[in-house]
Amino acid sequence: MKFTAKGVSEVAALLASVARSEIMPRFRRLAAGQVRTKASAFDLVTEADEAAERRIEAELSARWPEAAILGEEAAAADPAVLHLLEREGLCFVLDPVDGTANFAAGVPLFGVMLAAVLNGETVGAWIHDPLGQDTAIALRGEGAWVEDPSGHRTDCRVAPAVPVPLMIGAVSWGFMDPARKDRVLPRLSVLGGTVNYRCAAHEYRLAATGGAHLLVYNRLMPWDHAPGVLLHAEAGGFAAQFDGTPYTPRRHSGGLICAPDHASWEAAREALALA
Repeated sequence: MKFTAKGVSEVAALLASVARSEIMPRFRRLAAGQVRTKASAFDLVTEADEAAERRIEAELSARWPEAAILGEEAAAADPAVLHLLEREGLCFVLDPVDGTANFAAGVPLFGVMLAAVLNGETVGAWIHDPLGQDTAIALRGEGAWVEDPSGHRTDCRVAPAVPVPLMIGAVSWGFMDPARKDRVLPRLSVLGGTVNYRCAAHEYRLAATGGAHLLVYNRLMPWDHAPGVLLHAEAGGFAAQFDGTPYTPRRHSGGLICAPDHASWEAAREALALA
């Protein structure tokens, strides 16, 4: 299965349209009853997440009726739907509002993430910025770029490799087990600096466009990482799980490190005691 140039742009236009109609009108306008917790006080869902997921799922199904669609909110309601990734064929993996905590708090840092997964391998990725109104796009083997509403494209490229003390990294440690936290947190000072956007969509875009060198995640829900890992790889980067195995959206644990190249990945893993 191969996406045409027209098909790729159509998907980006769909995400942009839904962001305009379902997400942005609710930004900083959510009533108390329109924000709820899911698994924990840190895991939120809003009316915008649910409305956007419904719209995107309906339009993808109309365009690709043979495809399965795995949305974050559908999986929250029924975790069994994660098994859709185990089937052969095309599966779209969707995070309708990545950075929901930011969105609910009125912080302008959130995105819409979508991956096309074919037989367990991510072949297409879209990360839309509703405020910047552009979309970072990647196709396996065809590169990565940011496309604006006019269709203008700017190629994505990861930052050049640098020594660990010069690396800027987004290190997400909240879901690490206590023993790993005890090892990793004291070591963060070996990096040149750290950021935490509370939004994988923008952290992946930052790394894929050269604004940061390192991404570290512990929890690997596919809607958070399938789009970003492909975007980063097609921008020239290297990613693998903590144990060195390649990332796959079918595996949801084991951690992930993204770096400019394999040598940088090895250096960061050793420096942060992530092995």
